[in-house]
Amino acid sequence: MPQTLPDFSDIEAAHKRIQPYAHRTPVLTSSYFNKKTGASLFFKCENFQKVGAFKFRGAFNAISKLSDTDGKKGIVTHSSGNHAQAVALASRMNGYSATIVMPENAPQVKVNAVRDYGAEIIFCENTTEAREAAAQKVINETGATFIHPYNHPDVIAGQGTAAKELLEEHPELDIIIAPVGGGGLISGSAIWAKHYNPGIRVIGAEPKWADDAYRSFKSGKIEPVLRTDTVADGLRTSLGELTFQAIQANVDDIVTTSEKSIIKTMRDIWERMKIIIEPSCAVPLAAIVENKISIDHLNVGIILTGGNVDLENLPFG
Repeated sequence: MPQTLPDFSDIEAAHKRIQPYAHRTPVLTSSYFNKKTGASLFFKCENFQKVGAFKFRGAFNAISKLSDTDGKKGIVTHSSGNHAQAVALASRMNGYSATIVMPENAPQVKVNAVRDYGAEIIFCENTTEAREAAAQKVINETGATFIHPYNHPDVIAGQGTAAKELLEEHPELDIIIAPVGGGGLISGSAIWAKHYNPGIRVIGAEPKWADDAYRSFKSGKIEPVLRTDTVADGLRTSLGELTFQAIQANVDDIVTTSEKSIIKTMRDIWERMKIIIEPSCAVPLAAIVENKISIDHLNVGIILTGGNVDLENLPFG
């Protein structure tokens, strides 16, 4: 049966479902960045979320909706990043076992975190085909439920709860900007934001070196990822059918930014706001600094997606 996009009522239900378990993350401001951009910026800090990323919202919502019969058969996903940790923790919190397929070159810090959350790890070659084959083998052998990192209606609904909280605290926002990788966060954010205020603008931001969503938005069809060497490792994935549908229906624009600007903006946020963010989080503000988005005298919400950084391999010196 084909999956359908969630609507605002699904995001409302997801928020009630996850509220007792997820952190309501703070919204921070910065006089430095307000002056630099000529706007009032409001940063939704999902780097303070459980597992250090917004991904916990979607994973917990999807897993907690399963019947106990299905959940007891186990949960499986493939991911080398924050979704892996989110599924591992959300499964444990719901009393289910989890198997995470990770590429052999996954960062050790993320491998360790997945293990700490009690999940079993299966390593595979670093290709989409190898990941999918390994996950399918687990499903065939155990009947486990696959939780897709973004192309899943319950995951999208869970991710939309971050924008819901942001707008509850700052209903005056003119624009919401979020990074785009697979598109789960921008999809959920846009669905909620357009329900809340049809006049609000929702903009996705992406590295130039991983601009498949930008090209897809312009061409009207899903375009492939052409390179995966951006420093914003959380944004290297391509869109899914569901997320592309949500973007087409609800997102006003997608812009791109340079690697140099991403790295500089990441460092500026560390130094000026005294918070740890990963490179993907810096992409929206980097696009603003590069004047890719006109925000003069506007109220702008930016979702900082996570703070899981390999401190042994920082992109800045």
